[in-house]
Amino acid sequence: MQQQIDDMEGSMESPNLEFEYGDTDNFTAELSELYSYTEEPEFSLNRDYFEEDFKNHVKGRRWMELSMEEQRAYVMRLLDALEVTDRDKRLKVARAILYLAQGVFDECDTETDVLYWSRHNVFLLYEMGIFTALLELLSMEIDNNQACSSAVRKPAISLADSTELRVLLSIMYLMVETIRVEMEGDIPERKAAREAFKTELGSPLYNGEPFALLLFTMVTKFCSMNAPHFPMKKVLLLLWKTILFTLGGFEELQEMKVRMREQLNLAPLPEDSIKVVRNMRAASPPASAMELIEQQQQQKRGRRSRRPLVKQDSLDTYNERDPFKNDDARDEEDDPEDVDSGIEGEVDPLDRDVIIQPPPPPPPLRPPTERVPFPKGLPWAPKVREKDIEHFLETSRNKFIGFTLGNDIDTLVGLPRPIHESVKTLKQHKYVSIAEVQIKREEELQQCPMTLGEEEVEETPGEILYLGMLPSLSQYVIALLKLLLAAAPTSKAKTDSINILADVLPEEMPITVLQSMKLGIDVNRHKEIIVKAISALLLLLLKHFKLNHIYQFEYVAQHLVFANCIPLILKFFNQNIMSYISAKNSICALDFPHCVVHEMPELTAESLEAGDSNQFCWRNLFSCINLLRILNKITKWKHSRTMMLVVFKSAPILKRALKVKQAMMQLYVLKLLKIQTKYLGRQWRKSNMKTMSAIYQKVRHRLNDDWAYGNDIDARPWDFQAEECALRESIEKFNTRRYDKNQNSDFAPVDNCLQSVLGQRVDLPEDFHYSYEMWLEREVFSQPIQWEGLLEAQ
Repeated sequence: MQQQIDDMEGSMESPNLEFEYGDTDNFTAELSELYSYTEEPEFSLNRDYFEEDFKNHVKGRRWMELSMEEQRAYVMRLLDALEVTDRDKRLKVARAILYLAQGVFDECDTETDVLYWSRHNVFLLYEMGIFTALLELLSMEIDNNQACSSAVRKPAISLADSTELRVLLSIMYLMVETIRVEMEGDIPERKAAREAFKTELGSPLYNGEPFALLLFTMVTKFCSMNAPHFPMKKVLLLLWKTILFTLGGFEELQEMKVRMREQLNLAPLPEDSIKVVRNMRAASPPASAMELIEQQQQQKRGRRSRRPLVKQDSLDTYNERDPFKNDDARDEEDDPEDVDSGIEGEVDPLDRDVIIQPPPPPPPLRPPTERVPFPKGLPWAPKVREKDIEHFLETSRNKFIGFTLGNDIDTLVGLPRPIHESVKTLKQHKYVSIAEVQIKREEELQQCPMTLGEEEVEETPGEILYLGMLPSLSQYVIALLKLLLAAAPTSKAKTDSINILADVLPEEMPITVLQSMKLGIDVNRHKEIIVKAISALLLLLLKHFKLNHIYQFEYVAQHLVFANCIPLILKFFNQNIMSYISAKNSICALDFPHCVVHEMPELTAESLEAGDSNQFCWRNLFSCINLLRILNKITKWKHSRTMMLVVFKSAPILKRALKVKQAMMQLYVLKLLKIQTKYLGRQWRKSNMKTMSAIYQKVRHRLNDDWAYGNDIDARPWDFQAEECALRESIEKFNTRRYDKNQNSDFAPVDNCLQSVLGQRVDLPEDFHYSYEMWLEREVFSQPIQWEGLLEAQ
């Protein structure tokens, strides 16, 4: 019953969401999400420690009044002070550095000033080598066994247990995020610093591994309960931004894809997918069962009371706009904004004419120059794989000739003319992906290792990261999914689950209703930010590894599947998704940098309940789209995983997500529904025709793909396990061939010369000559030698 009520509430006509998807939210929002509201008193603490130290060394002046040389000298003095052994003194210096990175807000009048001075100071800190010094301190804190064992024994962990780590991670995050974001007025020195920092973070300069691996280690250590005091939100945000900075965002990915296709002599991409999705319009959500019943009752009342008054021409006018009719049948002058194409309520179109309304006035004729440009046809160019052409020709040859020619897609002898035309059309839309080329090349390298020799692997940041992650990749994936589960709003609190609130809960729990409300908002916001960081991080890894090499992507994807990522994401969406997207878990007055510049208004229970005036929560919608994209990535072209979607009854869950009127989110939901439609049965398809129409309108077509009917020969249930096993075998062969240094021992030349073998220098342990006689007695003289056996072996 509660589910029906939720459905009813969520399915009310929601407005279109003016949401623009990107790598991140705006810069100010990304900075404010670094801090919990319970950390707010620490802003003044940072300022106090800075001013105390600054006044001792620079008399009667402010930071902004110093010249660049004086600022450099002061930062160098702070850098030296970080080397002291006294932990408390080191923390005070780190807080002073954090205050500089936060933009010396006490000397600023506006938020713009704070951001300007923060950027100025961050580039100065990087130039003076602060990041490397912080990295050493971070490594010390990670290895601080005393703090770890103390936190493990504590019954309740609070903000105070992670003070040093939070300060260090905050400075590092501000440096990474500020330098990552490019501004129009950046001078050449800053551009050079950005490139240098990007290379530095992506290279194995820190103990022989990239910086991201140190953060991954923190995540696994936290999830194994060995360091429950680690501030996980800050770690995940820093990890996400580090990978975004070093590997590149979605725009860079698209450019890299175009370049790689050129290098492989493949045809250019038929369209820019980012632009196509941005230009899509959201569709109306499907109606729930409760709405349908109510609508039918209204229709019956309308039929009884006013049916005789209806004129036939008004019905015709209405039916001309029936979305079931072909677009070409509509009047060319129709304004596209008035025509609602998409997932409307699943109402019988024949019953629509009983809703009595006066006919709409005909649109005024516009002169040709003012016609609104609206592209006819579908948003995506159809694609065909070579496998699809082979399958089509195999079926045709069996039917008309009686035998097949294997993988030959050029010989059309004996086939009728319409088949020739079909093959021509299929070849026009043939699309060869980078992944197909990589798989083919890998097969050749496996078959002819001696002939083709060593493969030249380019040392890209993605390749370096994968090589570093490879030994413990399964642990990293499981740890991230554990955190995602703990932060999901549908998760129930369990005694054995990990505590992700260590860096949000204050030392003293709230005692008033207002404090409790504020903490409640803070905890929910904290969880939302963790979901946002993990979803963005996993999507980036999948997309970059797929471009780098398809088997790297498949390795990560398979670990995600084995760690129950599919049911976890479905569980996440099994909630009132409209409520989640419109959640108001933020207090604008407490967001950085607003809270450090303006006077703090008096917070009341009413103002906290009201929240902000935004139509939706950017981070939650961003997280939902990322999770849907991850689900698409790991299930695409995998029948066994598609069947998991069916087994876990994902169709009604996904259909509820269509209520969100945002084109990009709807697209990825429809993609997930499309791949499983053939398994859902005729009755489901019959009662969800509007959803089927929306799939046809918005999702790319694969010619010869009978997604709506279910005659696919690849969809045999007994092949599912074999499919995963074959994929796993291919991945293991790839990893062994490319990354296992000892794998060529079978092909190494054998030295058959007795003198050469005996003359080889063998490194023996230092104490070997003391026990040499005992070894000789035990291993040589006391061992009987079977000479006959040796002669027979010859």
